[in-house]
Amino acid sequence: MVERRILSSAFSHLILILGVILVAFPIWITFVAASHDAVRMTQVPLPLLPGGHFFDNLYDALIRGVGNAREQSVGMMLFNSLVMALMIAIGKICISLLSAFAIVYFKFPFRMTFFWLIFITLMLPVEVRILPTFAVVANLGMLNNYFGLTVPLIASATATFMFRQVFLTVPDELLEAARIDGAGPLRFFKDILLPVSRTNIAALFVILFIYGWNQYLWPLLITTDKDMYTIVMGIKQMLEAAEESPEWHLIMMTTLLAMLPPVAVVISMQKIFIKGLTETEK
Repeated sequence: MVERRILSSAFSHLILILGVILVAFPIWITFVAASHDAVRMTQVPLPLLPGGHFFDNLYDALIRGVGNAREQSVGMMLFNSLVMALMIAIGKICISLLSAFAIVYFKFPFRMTFFWLIFITLMLPVEVRILPTFAVVANLGMLNNYFGLTVPLIASATATFMFRQVFLTVPDELLEAARIDGAGPLRFFKDILLPVSRTNIAALFVILFIYGWNQYLWPLLITTDKDMYTIVMGIKQMLEAAEESPEWHLIMMTTLLAMLPPVAVVISMQKIFIKGLTETEK
């Protein structure tokens, strides 16, 4: 029996190690490629160990720009992506909290009808409604600015549904106690519902931040000014070098930089993120 447990544990650890290697190997190759010069990246076989040009490539990528996007520094593209991701994540959470609060705690005609209309929009992603959305954004003069990048993506039926389910678990006695103490709706929302939803807010923030950071199609449509390029758009532009070979060492450095903000968000909020996804008792 003990031997079987040891074998089972060893097999499980082997599977985990293989999984980690499978996931981490492309990231290692990206790091290695980002530390070599352009000449070495055109030679066969490709290197598997880091080189000595990491900081030179970092300077070139952040300051000088890369490929067809050379007029735009990677630093500015990272800033644009960061602003877009933060605005989408914070905007979605704020609107979803308020809409869920209204649906659960306010009695008005067709309340559930409005909720299901919101929920049905899950079947209408941006790709389906992209032409009318683009027409509205263009008519409002929001091309090539942060509001055009983020406002059409802010509404979230998924987040509204999740917060509604959280609010439904709050005991009615808390609402009655708040009323007895003279707390109004906004005071009840601020002092009771927001603390109760803290872990769910953190979990959704991580998911929505990554969602906003990885957006490609929508920024590509409404952005023509290179000062508004996001990092995902920039990497795509770098790969499409017209009459010159791609600068793979700088492209890999840019890719490495593009991974850092989402990884930092996930690592910094890992504990509360997992708690928000698994916690069932309030």
